[in-house]
Amino acid sequence: MSPIRPAISLNQPNSKKGSSKHNKIFRRVRAVFRSFPIIAPACKIPVSLHGNRLNDGHVHGGTRMTGTLFGHRKSRVNLAIQESPGSLPILLLELTIPTGKLLQDMGVGLVRIALECEKKRNDKTKIEDEPIWTMFCNGRKSGYAVKREPTDEDLNVMQILHVVSMGAGVIPTGDGADQPADGELTYMRAFFERVTGSKDSETYYMLNPDGNNGPELSLFFVRI
Repeated sequence: MSPIRPAISLNQPNSKKGSSKHNKIFRRVRAVFRSFPIIAPACKIPVSLHGNRLNDGHVHGGTRMTGTLFGHRKSRVNLAIQESPGSLPILLLELTIPTGKLLQDMGVGLVRIALECEKKRNDKTKIEDEPIWTMFCNGRKSGYAVKREPTDEDLNVMQILHVVSMGAGVIPTGDGADQPADGELTYMRAFFERVTGSKDSETYYMLNPDGNNGPELSLFFVRI
């Protein structure tokens, strides 16, 4: 028997929900995105993590958010950004990188993911509402990322983790007798600092709990 899914009690974020027009675009883009292959690039840079943060772990000018990487180990990784662990995601991205590969690389080095899209003249779309991005992992083109609306499974993961501010582990998906073909459902949650450079650039920095060593991720959005 499958475990009983908890009732969804996540709070609405303060930011406004996207329009139905954007939701239709996301669904069409996601249908195309599903045909792309899963890519397993080498995303690690073995560098020192000292000196790129303030002593208290806070990025000057940033807004603290909750970020969660999750997915089955052999499937595409998802990144959910929330205003707090108990709120609905304000941003959900699906990347063409296997979950297990990304988490493994983060464990041994700094990972920098740059997401680029074309800047359109007179387009008033907010940068977080762009539907699809070209992805570069530590300078190497590594496929694509797509924004999508949360599924029931996504919301179930967020609900299970709503009391978790940071950590990593495996989320049970059944009675334990059968292993899913695409691997365990794993997650990593941490605080991120959101820094807005302009209407065409935004960055999310993962914060280390101890302010020093540990896995780290930087995510850059830019329209060019």
